Amino acid sequence: MKYPFFGKIVAGLIGLAAGGIPGLILGIVLGHLFDRALQKALLFGSPENVERIRNSFFETTFLLSGYLAKVDGRISKSEIDHTEQIIAQMALDATQRKRAIELFHRGAAGDFNMEQAVADFLQTCGPQRQLQQTLLLFLISLAQADQGIEASEHAALVRIANVMGLGAGQLEQLLRMSRAQEHFQQGSQASSGETTLADAYTALGVDSNASDKDVKRAYRKRMSENHPDKLIAKGVPQEMIELATARSQDIQGAYEMIKKTRPAMR
Repeated sequence: MKYPFFGKIVAGLIGLAAGGIPGLILGIVLGHLFDRALQKALLFGSPENVERIRNSFFETTFLLSGYLAKVDGRISKSEIDHTEQIIAQMALDATQRKRAIELFHRGAAGDFNMEQAVADFLQTCGPQRQLQQTLLLFLISLAQADQGIEASEHAALVRIANVMGLGAGQLEQLLRMSRAQEHFQQGSQASSGETTLADAYTALGVDSNASDKDVKRAYRKRMSENHPDKLIAKGVPQEMIELATARSQDIQGAYEMIKKTRPAMR
């Protein structure tokens, strides 16, 4: 890929017109910074890099799934079943299935280096917070597979989030939203009668006293975060998109419950 130079030319000419030679020099410096940022954005969006991100996302998901499942000292049957369910939903072929299982066992091994695995993922995907959040949500779903997140699992999620550069507050919000969204899963016991309006607001990440405008904004943001085309473009493997689609349905269910209580939103 050719190194972009448009920014240096434009900023240099503007600087020259506004401040003579000193302005020209300042403009070229600022334009250089712009060109570097543009080149980085173009490189991250290239088909080759998106493919690298997909491979890294796949590998890191199953490595950390194994790590998280074993962190409490044992891998429960529900965690194994949930991982098998994810593999089934992804419709992996025999080769991909074997690879996913191998990665899971590598992550569960005693000598697995979680920090290095996350660091490698971050180096590949760059500063794309949505990818990191999507990965964390997959892991949270696994941790909740055995009816609640144990203290050791919570501590492991905190460590993973810290390596990603996410604060404790951001992780806790994801945990709250994920728990609430599960209440809206079709066929789940919670969705049959235990789901409350408070769950619906938490699923969207807003307070019950939020305005109609803020509720709509939160709903659109949550749906955008799980939009299949956007996730694929960022590097989430095609095989994992169904998991995000299911989350979108949960968010839709929460929004519909809230709309019923707000006449102006119907």
